[in-house]
Amino acid sequence: MTTTPHVSRPPTRRRLARGAGRAGQYLALVCYLVFLGFPLVWLLSTALKSPQELGSIDPTWIPEHPTLENFRAAFDAQPLLRSALNSALVATSSAVIAVAIAVPAAYVMVRYRSRISQAGTVWVLVSQMFPFVLVIIPLFLVLRNLHLINSLPGLVVVYVVWNLPFSLWMLRGYVQAVPLSLEEAAAMDGASRLRTLTHVVLPLLTPGLVATLMFSFVTAWNEFFFALVLLKSPEKQTMSVILTHFIGAEGVADLGPLAAAALLATLPSLLFFALLQRRLVSGMLAGAVKA
Repeated sequence: MTTTPHVSRPPTRRRLARGAGRAGQYLALVCYLVFLGFPLVWLLSTALKSPQELGSIDPTWIPEHPTLENFRAAFDAQPLLRSALNSALVATSSAVIAVAIAVPAAYVMVRYRSRISQAGTVWVLVSQMFPFVLVIIPLFLVLRNLHLINSLPGLVVVYVVWNLPFSLWMLRGYVQAVPLSLEEAAAMDGASRLRTLTHVVLPLLTPGLVATLMFSFVTAWNEFFFALVLLKSPEKQTMSVILTHFIGAEGVADLGPLAAAALLATLPSLLFFALLQRRLVSGMLAGAVKA
């Protein structure tokens, strides 16, 4: 009995289109990563260059003679460590407080349909349309009457109020995704509303909590306008305000130390995201299993 040899079929149009589509996706992903990583790479390259290389007409990607002198000059010129601690304290406190307020508020807005909850939803949307310049004068007057000008607690209050609408809107979507049948089953077992929220709903909101925490932290860490207006003492200023001190009165920037300080200012956000990323993924998987 003779066997016919196997003849390989040429790739069909569908396979070619699928391969081209996948290649296009990878190409778009690579371009996006380059777009995101280019500023950080250029910042690192600038921070490691000597003053002679920074003043060169022909810029180079890789420093010919890498040096850490810019980092030493940055720490000698400005209180970077103190400002970083101020930013970390303000960003962490405001993020935790905003999320702690947004969780029960989002639960009430979703589970209790009333005119008050509808008005709260409208307030969340409308509040995002106010520009900084419009609210800074009344905000300054209110904080002055409360004796919170030039203080970190006052800045924390401002960041909590400013981040709360978006945090509430984010968590509102996550609460809507929680099946109501789980809460009904917990109620049949005798669980109160508070116990249902803390033991049933809250574990399923872990991805939303982590994402909202990251957003609130990064927003407060990078915020500049409120910190510039409300903080006057150098020992209380945050990292974003201290970076402006590397720019002279005539607009001439001390490029090397500025790049070194800016690079250090980006590290906490990256570390914060790296630490919570695993928690975000595990929370998503746990929520999917429980749901």
